[in-house]
Amino acid sequence: MVNELLTVSQMYQADRLAMAAGVPGERLMEAAGWAVAREVRRRFPKGRVAILCGPGNNGGDGFVAARLLERDGWAVRLALLGRPEALKGDAAVMASRWRGAVETLSPGCLDRCDVVVDALFGAGLARGLDGIAKAVIEETLRRRLPVIAVDVPSGVHGDSGQVLGLAPDCVATITFFRKKPGHCLVPGRAKCGEVVVADIGIPASVLDEIQPSLAENGPGVWRLPALAPDGHKYARGHVLVVGGGAMTGAARLAARAARRIGAGLVTIAAPAEALVTYRAGDPGAIVIDAEPFDAVLADTRRNAVVIGPGGGVGEGLADRTLAALAAGRACVVDADALTSFSEDPDRLFKALSASCVLTPHDGEFTRLFGAATGSRLERAQEGARRSGAVLLLKGPDTVVAHPDGRATITTDASPALATAGSGDVLAGLIAGLIAQGMPAYEAASAAAWLHGQAGAAVGPGLISEDLSEALPRVLRRLRGD
Repeated sequence: MVNELLTVSQMYQADRLAMAAGVPGERLMEAAGWAVAREVRRRFPKGRVAILCGPGNNGGDGFVAARLLERDGWAVRLALLGRPEALKGDAAVMASRWRGAVETLSPGCLDRCDVVVDALFGAGLARGLDGIAKAVIEETLRRRLPVIAVDVPSGVHGDSGQVLGLAPDCVATITFFRKKPGHCLVPGRAKCGEVVVADIGIPASVLDEIQPSLAENGPGVWRLPALAPDGHKYARGHVLVVGGGAMTGAARLAARAARRIGAGLVTIAAPAEALVTYRAGDPGAIVIDAEPFDAVLADTRRNAVVIGPGGGVGEGLADRTLAALAAGRACVVDADALTSFSEDPDRLFKALSASCVLTPHDGEFTRLFGAATGSRLERAQEGARRSGAVLLLKGPDTVVAHPDGRATITTDASPALATAGSGDVLAGLIAGLIAQGMPAYEAASAAAWLHGQAGAAVGPGLISEDLSEALPRVLRRLRGD
């Protein structure tokens, strides 16, 4: 798997382990600078480049890129934040190999330049840009110069993706060995442009010691249930969708998604007064009276439950949620079911396990866990830890977190997904995968990725009904059919 994400401290550890294994630091820096120079050459016609170097290893990468680009005929202006004699370690070595002029960093170093390489600060920056560095980045923004960033755009926090005041708008960011969370989390992700991961010689074996718990969501993280040649509908699980009496479309969207993703059977349990409406929908869904609910749960073949979409906030829905959990079902607790516990979230948390999935958006998350602090990744991880369930925090950078600290970040969801009913489809996808035997964490991660891919396949004009219909071609492409 190459989907692993390394925190800033883990990336420092990877560097140290590589050097302990016999890979010299100079070789790593040469390879990093070469990757940066290659990306500049690949993206732009030969011209004038300003390389902005900081006082650390990012600056050393910049010195290497400057030397290689000048050798290839580029007109290079190199500007340094600080004094050359203050550089240390490998950065000092690379600076000594640069034979050109070293300017003091200033906005004027951008004059008459076609491209900028931002090698000022790496992912470890923990405070906002200030002084001359801030002034220079402001000038790149004002002039709308194309920028290639080294590691992360200066001003983007490598772990949280937060923009610490300001950062350049980059065409591309060249990072090394593995991405960091800040490359995937909004708003930093938007500053990075295309993220290119360069192999600089760090052996993959260092991951055995680091044991990363974060990953960019994608097929390398999970595997969909196989379709057995001798399979039958009863072997592919039975999803129970608990519907409400007013917003009947939500449960129907969830039910259709569960069927599309491969659940063998799907039953909608709804109030008696709404049964006619539900039965007028998709003929492939079974529709039954939700009362008595104990009798609905008595059929143990209904092994995954979606509860909340259009369910109606209140004590009745809370009681049904707790009943489903007490019956040992793997539950996807969504929408109204989450809000029904906003006055006493611990009542829900005590009933949950890691076989269940909570699917809040930011507002629902706040109702359950309080005012947001930290990055979206940190909030999702804390929510999963506190609740004891898998937590899917919806957004443009949807995070799926397991109570044990593992987490995935989805990076390619279409903005067209921001439409009514989209979350109901997602809940149905998760339950449909759980019903087929996927663990909750993997099912939630796979569903988030498939949901994003279906949204991208439809594109502008998308309505939630389109998502299930787009799913077969996404699955065909994924399975290589």
